Formats: sequence, structure tokens, C-alpha cells
Amino acid sequence: MRLVFAGTPEVAVPALDALIASERHEVVAVVTRPDAPAGRGRRMVASPVAQRAEDAGIEVLKPARPRDEDFLVRLREIAPDCCPVVAYGALLPRAALDIPSRGWVNLHFSLLPAWRGAAPVQHAIMAGDEVTGASTFLIEEGLDSGPVYGVVTEEIRSTDTSGDLLTRLAFAGAGLLAATMDGIEDGTLRAVPQPEEGVSLAPKITVEDARVDWSAPALRVDRVVRGCSPAPGAWTVFRGERLKLRQVTPAPDRTDLAPGELAVGRNTVHAGTGSHAVELLWVQPQGRKPMSAADWARGVRIAAGEKLGE
Repeated sequence: MRLVFAGTPEVAVPALDALIASERHEVVAVVTRPDAPAGRGRRMVASPVAQRAEDAGIEVLKPARPRDEDFLVRLREIAPDCCPVVAYGALLPRAALDIPSRGWVNLHFSLLPAWRGAAPVQHAIMAGDEVTGASTFLIEEGLDSGPVYGVVTEEIRSTDTSGDLLTRLAFAGAGLLAATMDGIEDGTLRAVPQPEEGVSLAPKITVEDARVDWSAPALRVDRVVRGCSPAPGAWTVFRGERLKLRQVTPAPDRTDLAPGELAVGRNTVHAGTGSHAVELLWVQPQGRKPMSAADWARGVRIAAGEKLGE
């Protein structure tokens, strides 16, 4: 099939690579979000997907909005058979959905209908799910509600951050998307409607969602920190300034601390929660680089009884 691939961030690149490497299909163009400012100089930078496509000599389309008429005209000229999608980042209008004869097929990083939305991996970790996966489905106008072609499953490890898990799913999902394209092309694959039960939503994680509630149990604190890593980053307040929490680990033997209360040892820093304590491993003070919690504690000289979150 003639494919137009739509995607933007680094997590979409493995799927693009898998389709470029396919001997059965041709990626004739890529659709991605417009260049965006990045780095300290805030210079305009092409998306990872755009950079990979340009390296491969593939035409790159960067519409400000996918409803723009010049983009729709060019897409009709290209006449793709199918448009595979991975984390494109914009809502596709009906006018675009109707162009490819085999539709737009999305690779979504959850086991649908669980965690429909922008942040499925983060929500799965924060909810304490033990298993997640990736699904390919035919895009409709509803939110991740289209019929499913295939799935792969992935165990969520107790130390996984959203970055860790998303990296594994990106590569497992790349193989799934390539296999889905094969099955659509040869007619061996049929999309199955999603069940009405088990629907859950995964909206984008806000900064407020990433704020740690020290009255919550230690397992919940740990899940929020892992689910919000690397972005947007879990955080709390210390002496009136924001402190990001890069890594913690539950410390079930430490039950003597009130929620948020800090205890500093020679090379350890513990904080109380609504159950037992967590040990702080890596933190990032406002305006500074990440550092070990022990180094941070030595620098700020924590007094007895001081708490996080106040």
C-alpha cells in the first residue's frame, strides 16, 4: 500500500522506521506538527518524525491545522491507500479521514477501551495497573473509539517510569502497526468493535495532577512520581519553592513519620506519607539540575520536623 505516516514525537519514530523497512508498503509522505521552539535559545526545531523522514528522503507535510485546504489538496494528490498514525497530536477532520481508501489506522499505547486519550501510559502507571499494551484501531471521529485490528501486551514493572514503559511499547507497537498494515493489505485482518464495558479515560497530565499528596499511601506517591517521569515531573513544595521529585522508593520499615515529614540520615532522606515512608532518591530544586536527595538535604540543612508540601 501507499502510506502517509502521521506522527510527531520520538516515540513515533520506531513505527516509522518499521514501515520504511517494509518490503510490502511504501511510505510516500509524512504528516507531522509544525516546527516548534526548543532548547535554551528557543530556536525552531523540526519534530523527530520530520527529521527521520527528511533523512530518508520522504516528503514532509507540516500543516498548522489538518483541516487547512492546501494540506487536504496535497493529501488528495498523493492519494494514499492508508494513513498509519502514532502520536500525531492534532484532531483529524472528516475531510481528511475520508481521503485514504483504507482509512487512518492509529497505534495507541493502551489495551482499548482502557485509557482512551492523550496520556494512557502515565495513567496506567498512576492507577497501579499490572499489565498494559498497545492497540491498532481504525480512527473514527470519537476519542480512540474505533474498531480494533490488533493488540500486544506489556507487563508494567514495579520500577517503570512512563518513559521506560513508553519506550518498550514504542518498539513492540511498531511491529504491531507493520503487521496491521500487512493484514489490511491482504484482507486477512478485520477490525472488531471495542466493548462498551471497561472504558476509561486518560487526559493529558496537568501540572496540578503531578503534585504529590503526602497524605496518600506510599504506593500512590511512588506511582505518581513514576507516572509523571520524565514529564511533566512530579513535584512538591519545600520552604515555599517547588521541588521536583525524580525518583523515590517505598520504605515500608519506616512508619514513624507524619505525612510530608522529612528525616535525614547519613546518606538517606525519607518523607512520611499516609502509610509508611518513601525514600527520596533524586530531586530537582527550582532552577537547578537533578541531584541526589542526600546531596540536596546536606545543602539545605533540613531542620527536625520540617515537611514537604507546606
